Amino acid sequence: MYSVLMSDVFGKFPESFSELQSAEITSGYILEDGGVVRTRPPLIGSQLYEILARTPYGSVKRGEVGIDRLLTEQVFTAAYPLHEGDFQLPTPPVPPESLGLRQILYAYWAKWSCYRRYQPLDHIREYFGEKIALYYAWLGFYTCWLLPASFLGTLIFLIGFWLVATDVPAKEVCDGGNSFMMCPLCNTCSHWNYSSICLTYKAGLLFDNGGTVFLSAFMSLWAVTFLEYWKRTCSALTHRWDCSEFQDIEERPRPEFTAMAPMTIRNPVTGAEEPYFPESKRLNRTLTGCMVIILMVVVVLMFLIAIILYRTIVRIIIYKSGNNFVSDSSGRIASITGSVLNLLVILMLSKVYTSLADILTRWEMHRTQSKYEDMFIFKVFIFQFVNFYSSPVYIAFFKGRFVGYPGNYNTLFGVRNEDCGAGGCLIELAQELLVIMVGKQLINNIQEFIIPKLKSWWQKRKISPRLKEVKKEKGEEAQKEDKEEVSPWEADYQLLVCEGLFSEYLEMVIQFGFITIFVAACPLAPLFALINNWVEIRLDAQKFVSEYRRPVVERAQGIGIWFSILQFITHIAVFSNAFLIAFTSSFLPRLYYGYTRDSTLSGFTNFTLATSPRNYSLQHQNTSCRYRSLRDENGKYLPEYFHLLAIRLTFVIVFEHVVFFIGGVIDMMVPDIPEEVEMKMKREHYMAKEALAENQTLGKTMIPAENEVLRQRGVKSSAPPQSDSPPPYLKKIPEEPDTPDNC
Repeated sequence: MYSVLMSDVFGKFPESFSELQSAEITSGYILEDGGVVRTRPPLIGSQLYEILARTPYGSVKRGEVGIDRLLTEQVFTAAYPLHEGDFQLPTPPVPPESLGLRQILYAYWAKWSCYRRYQPLDHIREYFGEKIALYYAWLGFYTCWLLPASFLGTLIFLIGFWLVATDVPAKEVCDGGNSFMMCPLCNTCSHWNYSSICLTYKAGLLFDNGGTVFLSAFMSLWAVTFLEYWKRTCSALTHRWDCSEFQDIEERPRPEFTAMAPMTIRNPVTGAEEPYFPESKRLNRTLTGCMVIILMVVVVLMFLIAIILYRTIVRIIIYKSGNNFVSDSSGRIASITGSVLNLLVILMLSKVYTSLADILTRWEMHRTQSKYEDMFIFKVFIFQFVNFYSSPVYIAFFKGRFVGYPGNYNTLFGVRNEDCGAGGCLIELAQELLVIMVGKQLINNIQEFIIPKLKSWWQKRKISPRLKEVKKEKGEEAQKEDKEEVSPWEADYQLLVCEGLFSEYLEMVIQFGFITIFVAACPLAPLFALINNWVEIRLDAQKFVSEYRRPVVERAQGIGIWFSILQFITHIAVFSNAFLIAFTSSFLPRLYYGYTRDSTLSGFTNFTLATSPRNYSLQHQNTSCRYRSLRDENGKYLPEYFHLLAIRLTFVIVFEHVVFFIGGVIDMMVPDIPEEVEMKMKREHYMAKEALAENQTLGKTMIPAENEVLRQRGVKSSAPPQSDSPPPYLKKIPEEPDTPDNC
């Protein structure tokens, strides 16, 4: 069933569409006075959509073809397949065999109580098509693979509690008293005792311990293995759904492309005359779009600098407030509020750039919908990658690296460069990740739960007066019938337009980046991702089953360009975790000190603290202070600094080589197609060749038999010798006349 609702522009209604009722291929079509076009079986939504999308209603050279163009020009208000009845279960309850497909999906998939069940992928595919079914198959597969990752991450986080109780450097910090007088963290701040950060230091050990090294290596290999096994699962599903060899070589031009293309050209595949846009002009527009992307990336970096200055200035203002309780927590307050403000800026820029990327991609004039989607996804992902990950990357690899030392501090716009907090940069990175990742997930889930309901309520309120006017025109008998039952196309018209899968994929891909690129700083990230995905599956299922109009069925071979993006994130994650462990974590400094000084790490705290230069002490009433660095009293780096630098670089090289080597071995050992599926494909290919050979043999044996009959009747055969190649052309044989006048 497919419904097309006509707009108020009745003067543009194409005659060719009204003539579909008499066409042989669309014998199920009915055109009614209300501007509603619907069809009866056996045509299904996808088949009928192909007919509507390819039917010309005007000049083909001007691109006046298809229902999509009419929707773009607002000749029709909507065109959508109809849902199969109501999604609510009947009362009293009936056996599952008596339920409709939509009711089955709602009862056994969309309900919150179905979290323990496997997703009914075959039912989803039958109702929504392969493209949507493959998305839910990938999402369910990804969620299942998060179970071991979340278990290991939570276990390592809990092991941190045991390390807190037994860690020698933590005891030195907490029991140090006034032994370590630290230098001020800002120009207007005062000296402070290192022992005052006892709780913060211990909290940092929950995220920064030896287990994070193992977790980082595990998650890097986990990502590689996950993608390899997804390829196997995807190949099995596409073979089962008969779309493994699907290629959309005859994809239609986009309606906007057909409307705006300046010329036409003959399609070499289909032979049809199609609109054409010069490649040179498209290339120029694409380069212009890339310049806009670079400009937006610069805007993101400008906001990042603004957030950095905000944290520094707010810290100074709170410290000078005079309130002892607030002043002592000035750094923590500035850091948390900066993270929240950064999240709001990220979400705002995401909305702005997604709209801008859509405009740019439309302006580039891509011929097909698949090319348009690929370029749109590419643009948005590049921007979102910088937008979401720029702040964590700054905290992980740049914050506190260019501060200088007492008496020679570096500045940015006259403000002293930002240093890591009292507990170090890694705990700040964990805080930033939790605020951005978990905060984004909460906001998205609230939006997905509330906004569709508000939109649905507003749409029903907007449509109700219009339906009442139509019913008044129909008369009393029609009003009585409408009171008894609302027509299916009117009920579905009140639902929301399906927004596609772009935002769903993007949300999951950004989440995948958080749990792989920065997992060394936040072992709990996979656990939060697992909880979010459990909620996400139910929210998305409810939207598609009960709140969205039924989308047109689309075939697909996989998740498309998103798989390449996931592979890119997996490679970036290996380098990111290697640098996090080497340069941000205290793992290597502890390891170096244990091998060169004391294996019990006694005195490690004093080893990591440098003493302020003499000229600085003279300027501050001969008071010396300590700061985190490996420098001498003149501010020069100690030999231990260069030893550690060499160890860190060596660790990065060894780590990424080992992970990539093991990942390559996994790639070689795990075939992309399961053995049983490969055997089935070979068997089907063999059967197809046998059937083709049998048909050719049958044709060769039947043609001589016909010639023998002709010879027996005394008819001379003028047929040419038979060959394996088909004849170049065939002509229709005229029928013999029945009247004696032509004898």
